[in-house]
Amino acid sequence: MALRAAPPRFGPLQLVLAAGAAAAAALDVLADGWVAAGYARDGQPGWAALVLALLAAASLATQACSWLWLRSDPPALRPGLPLWLLAALHLLQLGFLFRCLHALKVGWKVCTAKAEEEEEQQHMAFLSHDISMLRLFETFLENAPQLTLLLYVILRTNKAEPSQCLGLCTAFLCVTWALVDYHQSLRSFLQDKLELGWGSSAVYFLWNLFLVCPRVLAVALFALLWPYGLAVHFPLVWLAMFLWVSLQGTDFMESPGPEQLYRAIVAVVLYFSWFNVSSGRTLQRSIIYHSFMLADSSLLALSWLWCRSPSEELSYLIPVLSAALPCYLLGLALRVTYYKGLHPNMWAQQQGGYDEVDASRSSGPELVNKRMQRLAQAQFPISWPAAQQFLDGATESAV
Repeated sequence: MALRAAPPRFGPLQLVLAAGAAAAAALDVLADGWVAAGYARDGQPGWAALVLALLAAASLATQACSWLWLRSDPPALRPGLPLWLLAALHLLQLGFLFRCLHALKVGWKVCTAKAEEEEEQQHMAFLSHDISMLRLFETFLENAPQLTLLLYVILRTNKAEPSQCLGLCTAFLCVTWALVDYHQSLRSFLQDKLELGWGSSAVYFLWNLFLVCPRVLAVALFALLWPYGLAVHFPLVWLAMFLWVSLQGTDFMESPGPEQLYRAIVAVVLYFSWFNVSSGRTLQRSIIYHSFMLADSSLLALSWLWCRSPSEELSYLIPVLSAALPCYLLGLALRVTYYKGLHPNMWAQQQGGYDEVDASRSSGPELVNKRMQRLAQAQFPISWPAAQQFLDGATESAV
């Protein structure tokens, strides 16, 4: 780990990764259509309709967030297109893909410029943060439910095609990687903060993977016996998470109406994985959340174990289910290990550093993504000296 005195620079490697992410976003839509067509050919129109419904719901929510953010952004940060054309692209469900392509254009300009332009670097960072957040939303609105559906189909038919096994593995990796990418993106708002190293990133990736896998397995097993019961379970848990997020008083969007959309999306994320949305110490909230999720997932799994037919050809799931609890506990242990010894904040404290938001060092106006900045300050509480410096800078700017 190394101290960072400024946000990370956008270079050729980041451009390649951004191009790969844009291609993956386009291929994901095509893959969903191919999977739905396969279910329809196999005489399972219900599964095909469910895949398309998940795709449509995720796309609508993602495009809505993208448009609301774009409309509230300063005109100088918007793409060079008329507002009506940008609105049309979002109505056609192409807004997120356009964001990715626009970011590639700006990134190419940054990488090919003979002299680095600080404003272009900040513009690219602004675009990257929004894309990271939208990708996280899309992953948990679409890929996580589809991952559960794919596992359900494999267990229901008691056979797994090579393409299904590959899709299962890649989906787990995509869901977990979206969390890591989002976490790394938030950290770039804080200066004098140690970067997330490879070791810390690996542990962060693993503990999220070990927590998500048992959750998806428990939901899929419950759906095996009561597929319509899941249609009751999900809204109830979602409503509990929505109320919990609302009680925390989030302030992410620019107005109360869109804020409810944001809370609704976060509630879906919380159905599968932890997601911090408010400032302050997260220990108590984390304990409450993981205790609830552990109890809920255990009840779902035990319901299947208790009510399944002994003659079912799914006896191999017993050892798999037995390993789910140790897997979840291992994920919690890795999370504790990460925050106790590998979290960059611990290294910063050991070296006498402190967290500081980007705006506190600027002598002039910066292109700061205020949405993600608020989340960064909630996710990584800054020390009092940094907070005081930030408040003093904000007061001077206001004057």
